[in-house]
Amino acid sequence: MAKKKYVYFFSAKKTDGSAKLRDLLGGKGANLAEMSSLGLPVPPGFTITTEACIEYLKTGDWPTGLLEEVESNLKAVEKLMGREFGNPNNPLLFSVRSGAKFSMPGMMDTVLNLGLNDNTVEGIARMFNDRRFAMDSYRRFITMFSDVVMGIPKEHFDEKFDAMKEKVGAKVDTDLDEKALEEIVKQFKQVYKKHKKSDFPTEPMEQLKLGIEAVFKSWNTNRAKTYRRLNNLPDNLGTGVNVQVMVFGNLNENSATGVAFTRDPGNGEKRFFGEYLVKAQGEDVVAGIRTPRPINKAAKTSDDLPSLEEVMPGIYKDLVTIYKNLEKHYRDMQDIEFTIEDGKLYILQTRNGKRTAPAAVKIAVDMVKEKLISKEEAIMRVDPASIDQLLHPQMVIGQTLRILGKGLPASPGAGVGKIVLNADAAEEAAEKGEKVVLVRLETSPEDIGGMDAAQGILTARGGMTSHAAVVARGMGKPCVAGCGNLSIDEKKKIIKFDDITLKVGDYISINGNSGNIFEGEAKLVEPKLAGEFGEFMKWSDEFRKINVRTNADTPHDSKVARNFGAEGIGLCRTEHMFFGEDRITSVREMILSKTETERRKALKKLLPMQRKDFFQIFKAMDGLPVTIRLLDPPLHEFLPHTDKEDKEVSEQMGVSVELLKKRVQELKEFNPMLGHRGCRLGITYPEIYEMQVTAIFEAAIKAKQAGIKVYPEIMIPLVGHYKEFDILKEMTIRIGTELMKKAGVDIKYMVGTMIEIPRAALTADEIAREAEFFSFGTNDLTQMGFGFSRDDAGAFLGNYVKSGILPKDPFQVLDQDGIGQLVKMGIEKGRSTRPELKVGICGEHGGEPSSVEFCHRIGMNYVSCSPFRVPIARLAAAQAALKDK
Repeated sequence: MAKKKYVYFFSAKKTDGSAKLRDLLGGKGANLAEMSSLGLPVPPGFTITTEACIEYLKTGDWPTGLLEEVESNLKAVEKLMGREFGNPNNPLLFSVRSGAKFSMPGMMDTVLNLGLNDNTVEGIARMFNDRRFAMDSYRRFITMFSDVVMGIPKEHFDEKFDAMKEKVGAKVDTDLDEKALEEIVKQFKQVYKKHKKSDFPTEPMEQLKLGIEAVFKSWNTNRAKTYRRLNNLPDNLGTGVNVQVMVFGNLNENSATGVAFTRDPGNGEKRFFGEYLVKAQGEDVVAGIRTPRPINKAAKTSDDLPSLEEVMPGIYKDLVTIYKNLEKHYRDMQDIEFTIEDGKLYILQTRNGKRTAPAAVKIAVDMVKEKLISKEEAIMRVDPASIDQLLHPQMVIGQTLRILGKGLPASPGAGVGKIVLNADAAEEAAEKGEKVVLVRLETSPEDIGGMDAAQGILTARGGMTSHAAVVARGMGKPCVAGCGNLSIDEKKKIIKFDDITLKVGDYISINGNSGNIFEGEAKLVEPKLAGEFGEFMKWSDEFRKINVRTNADTPHDSKVARNFGAEGIGLCRTEHMFFGEDRITSVREMILSKTETERRKALKKLLPMQRKDFFQIFKAMDGLPVTIRLLDPPLHEFLPHTDKEDKEVSEQMGVSVELLKKRVQELKEFNPMLGHRGCRLGITYPEIYEMQVTAIFEAAIKAKQAGIKVYPEIMIPLVGHYKEFDILKEMTIRIGTELMKKAGVDIKYMVGTMIEIPRAALTADEIAREAEFFSFGTNDLTQMGFGFSRDDAGAFLGNYVKSGILPKDPFQVLDQDGIGQLVKMGIEKGRSTRPELKVGICGEHGGEPSSVEFCHRIGMNYVSCSPFRVPIARLAAAQAALKDK
């Protein structure tokens, strides 16, 4: 059996790896090998594989043979360079850097200038004829090694360094002379000894071993784990370790270090973009100790900061040639790190550059037009979830605002406004032209007007699928839900974030992308849906197989979704229509009625209102299918919940407060989500569903007579037994047939059900005998399948995800292993009875990219999501189809 290879050499003369070995060498190591093969000026070195890292993290020991390979490759580098690691007369220094398969900027560790000690530092001083530079490199090494490898916080060294600068009157690091730096080195060694109770390690090979181990361990730091969790990256990949000959950007005035992008990562424009610092090392550029200079004249904003193009025109010209070659070779925007040592250019890294969503779309479209990539590649390069950035106002980057708290990022975008504590106040303020943020303990359907009037919604309770979250996403309003440190006192008209108190009328800003809440007015930037976005989305539609519909309850939402490319409505929730001021009284009349006659009388008032609603939606969706869900929530949701509301409603309806409270008490359930709701209402009070079905057919008939193409799909919710569905389907057909016959109009319609109870999935073959379509309500299916209350689970689901019990919150990302299997089984069983069964999903999972891919894979016909998630679903569906290829 061949011995496993753990170390891969790279240099202009000999290179073991290539860009194809990203899994094994990590992105940085693979690209160093690739650039060396291309003949670019890359300092030589070697890469230790991710497999070595994984094995070390498992056992705590170096894999067998790794040390020998490191020593062998070290000798090869020494031979190539004509210098020796640890030799004080002819020293060789190294950088030790991490590099995982996927770029994780700043998340893992780096050590520079490794190999320095009291002897080799003098050798470096002689080699470059500059002892100040040698001491500068030594103090950098002690700081970095102590911090990264030995865990001594960097601020202990910074305190000594800043004190020395103040003592000698140095404004910037480069003002410190050799003597001052020599003294700093002594002080740094004392800091090390104080913390570690031993002298600073001076043996170069020991330094190298410890440095390699530190990079291995950095894979499992909290910041690296958090980054992977936030970016959906697996934890089992490990990192490569790149040991590379040091080149010195801090050598002299003819030396520099910098970072450059082959295109603008902010907006995607095709322009060379970057910064550099003279007489510096890599960490100086990002640390903000000195103001970096622009790389070219085009980016200059001040004459005080001369560009590299002006200072070193020959080097700049070489860099331009290299960046063009690299972008052409990798066929993507590159993020390049470079160092100039005494007038010679070196490339230390290239990687696919991080970019904003607008930049990602523009770069993808431009590169197709430049014939660098295909349309398919362009589609695969844009993260569907990032599309949200293109559709909502965002906070301007770089503002300094006090963070008040953090909740769940329930609906994207940013909202700024005065604090209001109820929906009425929000509507009143909006009428006066004031911008407000609606702050509630939790929202209810009655808050819909205030939510619509507000710039954003903030709640103390609730999760990603709470009422606030779902409605806000549908409206395209930013929302932060479940802010744990927020308390609200409506009587005193104040809110508190821990010990910070704000009053009604004070300004706050919420960021629905991050979940952060800020004090004061943040500056916002409006999204610009440039031509590239429309073109890009058309390309997506060329490849996807699954249709994308929207969840919409109003003509406005329907039009928004249609503009975003929705191909119909997959869920129209009729209960949202009941909360309008002109109809809630009639709804309550119906609920408070003691007899069927009284109920029908109240429902007769609602019929024209519902008919008008449905007609307007059919008109907005002319030519596209509209799935209308009959009444789903329990009736108590429509009744008042406070003494104040009881009094108002009793006056409106002419009934006593006592009678009202008695009826509310009668309707109260211990677990209303599993109670008298959905089709159970239709079975108990058929007149409710009869009114709704009548309104649907009358609206459809009117629309068809007006020349509108209508395709109603009537959906019966919460079916758990086929007999429930059969009874209500028969009622639907009876009413529809009578109305169409009377009008002399034929409407093509379907009757189906929402599969949201586990029993419905298990008996889907029985239900499909009569049901013409299934729509999976995965919010409730997740709730019932897991036994989680979606309104309460937010209190512990975060801990479940952090501790690795669940990979993601199952209300945000479909649990494919559990709930997904119920969905898959439901489809297979349903189609075993009815092969042509139309199947979709209408929970919020319908707009989440990995869930959309799952829906594509198991053969759904469509997904349905809130209007502002339609473009996300379209792109995710295209990517799912391309992955099949």
